[in-house]
Amino acid sequence: MSVPLVTGGEVTYAALDYAASAPALQRVWDDVAAYAPYYGSVHRGAGYLSQLSTELFEQSRAAVAEFVGCGEGDQVVFTRATTDSLNLLSAALPTGTRVYVFESEHHASLLPWRGHDVTYLDAPRSPEQAVATLESALHGAPRGPKLVCVTGASNVTGEVWPVRELARAAHRHGARIVLDAAQLAPHRPVRIGELEVDWVAFSGHKLYAPFGAGVLAGRADWLREAEPYLAGGGASRKVARRDDGGVDVEWHTNAARHEAGSPNVIGAYALASACRALTEAGFARLVAREEELLEKLRAGLAAVPEVSVLALFGDEADRVGVLSFVVDGWNSSHFAAALSAEYGIGVRDGLFCAHPLLRTLLGQEDDAPGECGAPDAEPGERSLNAVRVSFGAGTPDEHVERFVAAVTELVRDGARWGYRTEEGRCVPDREAG
Repeated sequence: MSVPLVTGGEVTYAALDYAASAPALQRVWDDVAAYAPYYGSVHRGAGYLSQLSTELFEQSRAAVAEFVGCGEGDQVVFTRATTDSLNLLSAALPTGTRVYVFESEHHASLLPWRGHDVTYLDAPRSPEQAVATLESALHGAPRGPKLVCVTGASNVTGEVWPVRELARAAHRHGARIVLDAAQLAPHRPVRIGELEVDWVAFSGHKLYAPFGAGVLAGRADWLREAEPYLAGGGASRKVARRDDGGVDVEWHTNAARHEAGSPNVIGAYALASACRALTEAGFARLVAREEELLEKLRAGLAAVPEVSVLALFGDEADRVGVLSFVVDGWNSSHFAAALSAEYGIGVRDGLFCAHPLLRTLLGQEDDAPGECGAPDAEPGERSLNAVRVSFGAGTPDEHVERFVAAVTELVRDGARWGYRTEEGRCVPDREAG
């Protein structure tokens, strides 16, 4: 796909914003296109299309269960995305549940617990410190249900968290743990049993499937005992009027309990197709390829003294293909706009829906400006936001090489075009040149 440049001409677009939404695999589009003529209602009809759609929907559930290694009795609930999955689990927590979450989480896993007794933990500076911090927080905690929520890989730094060690710490203290695998699942195998977590949540649109489908998979008991996330058709097994004019409802005890309404069968089918494709491709090969690109990217940025890469755990930490940085003397919104308009390279700028973490990494106060529109930093000062570059399966070497060359040129020579702020975004000034 070619995109226009403000300086004239066109260039092949370099999509380096996989952490926000990864391009859907061609295999996934082909599967969706093959199914589309047979689209029908799910669990609600006797006709052929309905029966076929129901079968594909439940086969998709089984494929996802296999992808994450669900055990006997575990449930796979289809949702809209990771955010929806974690809000669903929050709504299902038993009364009095205490929740423990690091400030370094994405807002999807930081915010859903606010109606509960929440302990926010400081961002650790090493994997070992993460485990020690959780151990300390859980030690001596009152009896009763407890839940730990942790990311698998940071959407800001790409650093992989010590999930299994955190799970063991949680279980030693009688707590359960849910894994936000939105950034980990596209890059590494995520297996509930191997990681020893109780639930895993992730999104299709990060996993090379189209928007609109997510998953909460894992233990069934709290989900089975909770009120349905949404009340309506599909969640109810039996509804009857009472003599006093009210309504009695018997809810399903399986995943349907939290899937009220007509389900997104195409989204579920697409997500399952992506799971199958990644499994068939083999994560070992994907990881090796990603590490090559990451080494090339980090070496290129290290050669530009004005660039500072953000990290919690240090240079030697295990990472997926996600990296954020700031540039001396640049506002990151301006830098990202120039990469797009002058080089045809798509990245993300801002605070990445992880405001507490970014402000910790950038040394900012909590009242610092938000996502976009902050002025350029003075030389020697840090930007008030950051640039994020991310990649994955299918990213060619040329895109990473172009990105490194563009960063080098922008830092050395500056932007070739004028820019202005419009509705909080830095955009090319069409009257400039």
